[in-house]
Amino acid sequence: MTAVRELQERAARALPAEQLERAGEWWLRHTPGASWWAGSVLPHGHPGADDLARRIARAERFYGERGVTTRFQISPGACPDGLDAVLAERGYRRESPMSLRTAPIARVLDGADGPLRVHIENTPTPAWFAAWHAVHGDGGDPRPEWDLLARLRQPSAYAAVTDGAEVIAVGRATADTGWAGLFGMATLPEARGKGAARAVLAGLARWAARQGASDLYLQVERDNGAAVRLYERAGFTEACAYHYRVAS
Repeated sequence: MTAVRELQERAARALPAEQLERAGEWWLRHTPGASWWAGSVLPHGHPGADDLARRIARAERFYGERGVTTRFQISPGACPDGLDAVLAERGYRRESPMSLRTAPIARVLDGADGPLRVHIENTPTPAWFAAWHAVHGDGGDPRPEWDLLARLRQPSAYAAVTDGAEVIAVGRATADTGWAGLFGMATLPEARGKGAARAVLAGLARWAARQGASDLYLQVERDNGAAVRLYERAGFTEACAYHYRVAS
């Protein structure tokens, strides 16, 4: 589970919170207005029972002072033994079942050649962001997500597939200590089923290889059947199932 912990911490660095406070090995993250997963507790390590209670209380104070709901990311084995049960006893709801998946870059690129052209940029263009926001933005204020990307310090690539002048599919990769994480995968509804997402994956995999990475990781909702099938066909296998506990 050390590998799972390290991957989840790479993902946290690739989704940099506006406010980050360390409580031992725990990361207390807050990012106003951005995607909620960039504002959850990353509770790694195995403290004793007394220290566990103190850390939970500290996390609840951290989020209470900011007027937001306390949310814990629970990756079994990487998190303290018993944390999930303790939070359930405190009334925390279990939500958002997720899958952490990995794949060798060579496997992702096997048979990935196709007719669609992928454009790679080092920073997000307005067209890239507009396509992402059209799929994931829920009509909200886009500025917090722009700000999150601006906080990135690791090398990153922004891939886009176009149809004429229109961007129809996008994704992001961030390199970190021999791995590259995939984020922000989005395909416009009218372009789905035509290989655009697979082309984005391949373009980002090639970029990651040039950064010296040999493997990729990603996080996907377990009930997103279309995305899970895409990643399984590309060679991704599950490293860990995880979920969130959310205060009532």
